[in-house]
Amino acid sequence: MPIGRAELPQHSRTMLTRGEQMLALRRRRMAASPPFLRGGFRPFFLAGAAWAVCALVLWLLNLSGQFALPTLMDPLSWHRHEMLFGFVGAVVAGFLLTAIPNWTGRLPIAGAPLAAFAALWLAGRLAMLFSGALGADVTAVLDVSFLVLLALIAGREVLAAKNRNVPIVAMVLALALANAIDHLTMAEVITDPLLGVRIAIGVITMLIALIGGRIIPSFTRNWLAKRGEAEHLPTQANRFDLACLAITGVSLLLWVALPASTLTGAALLLAGGLQFTRLARWQGHRTFADPLVLILHVGFLWVPVGLALLGISILSPEVPQSAAVHALTAGAMATMILAVMTRASLGHTARELRADRATQLLYGLVTAGAVARVAAPILVSLYTELMRGSALLWGAAFILFVVRYGPILVGPRVGESR
Repeated sequence: MPIGRAELPQHSRTMLTRGEQMLALRRRRMAASPPFLRGGFRPFFLAGAAWAVCALVLWLLNLSGQFALPTLMDPLSWHRHEMLFGFVGAVVAGFLLTAIPNWTGRLPIAGAPLAAFAALWLAGRLAMLFSGALGADVTAVLDVSFLVLLALIAGREVLAAKNRNVPIVAMVLALALANAIDHLTMAEVITDPLLGVRIAIGVITMLIALIGGRIIPSFTRNWLAKRGEAEHLPTQANRFDLACLAITGVSLLLWVALPASTLTGAALLLAGGLQFTRLARWQGHRTFADPLVLILHVGFLWVPVGLALLGISILSPEVPQSAAVHALTAGAMATMILAVMTRASLGHTARELRADRATQLLYGLVTAGAVARVAAPILVSLYTELMRGSALLWGAAFILFVVRYGPILVGPRVGESR
């Protein structure tokens, strides 16, 4: 016979009441909030995409001598930092704050707490830009605290629900550590100027490998089954996938610790080959009829390409490491981010999961921009043209996302009143 609330011990009834009160408070916040603050994906996807464009434009203006960045960091270091910890950090926050309620069954962060969290992210971006006036200490606190708080929020939700995604929380903490290390290199406390950058690239690549390995075969399987193509469907993760993730993780750890080692180069080549095999098993060649599914495969393809190029760049000086790094950043990160943001923006606002012409165009733009950026340091004679073309294409993709998906992210769900 079920135990009634009156039969529970006094402390259990109190805990239950507090839990119910917290649930009721979150529900009231969601109901009273404007649509823009009813889900983490809304402010952080829009802000992340807008900042990607702003940071790119500011950096290009600095390169052309038209604008002096008022930051303590040199322009290239600021550009790297803002792309990894500003732009990508915002999208990671938007994804986690949206995915965690699905993982745990708990209500999402919404309303004033979500607005305050987004304001903290914005404060970090302004602090990084105007660090020359604020000083290194204030800038570091404002910037690093965002990712630390994200890890704490995610950890609280995952642990409360006894969910399996604790490793993802650990990766967010590692990203916060990378951010802190980047600030320490700026203060010359750490002598390796790229240590924090390597850690960040490694962590984000592992997030793509882990989460992509869940959603890509799942979405592909569902789409193929819906079309009646039920034979030879992609399978969910098995021991092979776990081995791929483990070897990829080890290879990236080696790159962080021993970036010039022959062993590191060989390990990265092996990881690239395994990730390519893993991707091939998900049968992306069968998804050309749906760009919303296909782009996930295209985005993930940059992971094995980037890992392999990174390994080759260590083993052979003929391949610039810049090409490998941008295969992972401008390629894998940017493409997967747009793939996930467009799909989640449509799905979580009750819209049809269909890539319209604008969406297909932004997929093409980011892909072409990534190809040009990776090719630029290899095709030296065309370096300037490819760099300019890459910046225009890549930036246009995110501008188009803001224009096309901004109203969706700001407005209500389909069938929902403001």
